[in-house]
Amino acid sequence: MSPRKVVAYELLSLDGVAEAPDSFFVDWDDAMGANLAAVIATQDAVILGRRSYDEWVRFWPGSRIEPFASFINSVRKYVATSDPLDPEWANATAIDVGGLVDFVRDLKNQPGGDIGVHASILVAQALLKAGVVDELKLVVAPTIAGAGRKLLDGLPPIRLALTRSATSPRGYLLLDYLVIGAGD
Repeated sequence: MSPRKVVAYELLSLDGVAEAPDSFFVDWDDAMGANLAAVIATQDAVILGRRSYDEWVRFWPGSRIEPFASFINSVRKYVATSDPLDPEWANATAIDVGGLVDFVRDLKNQPGGDIGVHASILVAQALLKAGVVDELKLVVAPTIAGAGRKLLDGLPPIRLALTRSATSPRGYLLLDYLVIGAGD
């Protein structure tokens, strides 16, 4: 049995902003949809931060935006938080935020598919810092956000290997990286 992979999938502006991507992802196209479908097809668990959980639990249970709605509503969700999950969402479990890295390391050694990290900037950063992320899949909008939290701020040097790059018809970059390890 090979260990599961942790795959961080993030939507970014050209200047690296990951916060509030709905403000700069305005022209979703079929190539981006196919890319997302391929990413989630291998995942059977998702790690979320509390902020993403609180935003998503109000939107996705009633959404018909496919393929993500069916996926996120049925997949096992682990939420890094120190508070109970309220409101509740199907297949969501709170995990202690202080034990996030150890929890994900343990989860990687259990049988199953890939473990996704979607949105959740602080969770993605913590897992990247700890060397737990195996793949980084980015969709970069042809927009400069100008302000907002950036995914890669505060990280140590990390070596990546580009495994795929494509451009969607509307100019979004689809970039897949293998995380090699700590940089020099």
